[in-house]
Amino acid sequence: MTLGLIDEGKTARPMKPRTKNDALDFEISVPLVIDLDLTLISTDALHESLIMFLKRHPLEAWNIPLWLLQGRAVLKRQLAQAVTDADAHGFPINADILTIAQREAALGRRVFLATGADISIAQRMQRRLAFIEGVIASENGVNLKGAAKAEKVSEMFPDGFIYAGDSSADLHVWDKASAALFVGSSASMAKKITSRTDLAAILPTQLLDFPTLRKGLRLHQWAKNALVFVPLILGGKASDPPAWLMALGGFVALSILASATYLLNDLWDLTEDRLHWTKKNRPLASGRLQISTAMGVIAGGGLVAFGLAAALGPRCVLALLIYLALSLSYSFRLKREPMVDVVMLASMFTMRLAIGLVVTQVAFSPWLFVFSMFIFLSLSTAKRHTEIVRMVAHGMTATPGRGYRAGDAPLVLALGVGSMVATTLIMVIYLVQEAFPAHVYRHPAPLWGLPMIVFLWMARIWLLCHRGELNDDPVAFALKDKLSLGYGAAAVSLLAVALL
Repeated sequence: MTLGLIDEGKTARPMKPRTKNDALDFEISVPLVIDLDLTLISTDALHESLIMFLKRHPLEAWNIPLWLLQGRAVLKRQLAQAVTDADAHGFPINADILTIAQREAALGRRVFLATGADISIAQRMQRRLAFIEGVIASENGVNLKGAAKAEKVSEMFPDGFIYAGDSSADLHVWDKASAALFVGSSASMAKKITSRTDLAAILPTQLLDFPTLRKGLRLHQWAKNALVFVPLILGGKASDPPAWLMALGGFVALSILASATYLLNDLWDLTEDRLHWTKKNRPLASGRLQISTAMGVIAGGGLVAFGLAAALGPRCVLALLIYLALSLSYSFRLKREPMVDVVMLASMFTMRLAIGLVVTQVAFSPWLFVFSMFIFLSLSTAKRHTEIVRMVAHGMTATPGRGYRAGDAPLVLALGVGSMVATTLIMVIYLVQEAFPAHVYRHPAPLWGLPMIVFLWMARIWLLCHRGELNDDPVAFALKDKLSLGYGAAAVSLLAVALL
């Protein structure tokens, strides 16, 4: 049936909400008005603008509180200047509302965008989506949200309109709407909407779940932090329970801090990740994880990590601060510098050893640190080589957010293989110069098998890399590859035999 228009004071009729696949049961003359944030797009334009502004104008960040004091509309206007058409084109679209809007526009219904975002961003979205006939947005110092939006939209469409929104701020607009499209999963919100107008459709959104958060925090990367335990084992404290407890504390503190920096890195790389063939599916880039949530997790993770480090001692706090400084330098600038980026990655891996050393108070081993630098330099270049090869396969000439070009693959390959050979040689020298004379191992002879295992494993990494069969991340690949796990088990067995 055709519901027609609803008078402003009319009590809404309960009805069974339709889905995105049903045509809206209203006269085609009734326009469809769509909110932007968390409705048409799966992100918040203000938060996106803030990240882009901080990235492109970091020295002007002091202006932000001053703009806010002048009103949210002024803040939105100033931050929106950092957003380009290319950025707006990358905002993740809500597929369900897009399906409805495109279908209704094809049937002849007029579609408008009404948003609290700055009008410049709304106009960029209009240029991106041809079915949007016009926009209503914040401008001239007026923050178009809640009651202000309701007044503006009802003034523009006095004969009625269908409104698609997501939050309690939209209840003011639904009070004046002929019908509602609710983008969300809150039963209480749906009930509030039905008390105001007809609920034409519910388009559920995916709530934040553990798999999404786990992927954003990259919990599988915690395996890298097992390096914290290496100085404990090689330094002769493998049978010391208090040392193991300290190392465990260092492992947890580092892992939490590293996960927070991964999220921060993804925030900083939103634009570039959305252009990448695999990174576009990351929780932040895809819109499954909200920027505000990520910021809260980053702040909370940092506090927990340094609180735990403080309990382990001031040297652990200092080591974590150095790791954080390296990570931030890498994320904000140095990862865009060819060759420098892989050296920074190797340095951050080596800092994991340093954290293990300071919390367990094991004697410093320069050979161990040199070995770490070269093995992780090789693995980091393998990751970059893979990205370059895949970049070429996707028809690109430069990696998004990186400084590498298509023709750099042979040089990166040579650097990585050379580092692999150096790693094997350094391990042999370490065994001869330090491991055997230290008399830490009761039966040191089995240790001679370690250089061969390291060589075979890294050679496998580079063989697959050369063939284009390597996962973007060699560490993630090693955790799933049966042969790599076999090499790891063999190396642990040799160490155990040497120690016992």
